[in-house]
Amino acid sequence: MEDISLHILDIVENSIRAFARTIKIRIEENIEKDWLILEIEDNGKGMDEATVKKALDPFFTTKATRRVGLGIPFLNQAARETGGKLKISSEPGKKTKIRATFCYSHPDRKPLGNIEETLFVLAASYPAVGFIYEHKEENRIYRWDSKKVKDENNDRSDH
Repeated sequence: MEDISLHILDIVENSIRAFARTIKIRIEENIEKDWLILEIEDNGKGMDEATVKKALDPFFTTKATRRVGLGIPFLNQAARETGGKLKISSEPGKKTKIRATFCYSHPDRKPLGNIEETLFVLAASYPAVGFIYEHKEENRIYRWDSKKVKDENNDRSDH
């Protein structure tokens, strides 16, 4: 995958297939400490410990239409290529959280890509799902909540 936004799209679609209704996407950039963190957390069906371990295997998938599942392994590879790592924590029936860390200055770190377009595509394609995006850069935090945007638009159309 060419950039991190495409990894986000792929992982979030996994969350949606796992019946998530709220998906939190968090990016934290810290140039001084030389790391970038991507976290995606959902309230989908979760995974047991054995499934979490298998999720890193490109030849494991829960999809009936394919024999391979490359999204998580590709994200893991992208993080490791920069000296980072990927961690999955999950509770069956409750949630899954994927955290990828990247060395910020590493020449193999992929660019963020078009995050705004990715969020727009997700929110437009899955209107029943709430997306919360938070981006922290040094001392600034940007936050976007699809449900709040939808509620504000509904309030405006009522008047």
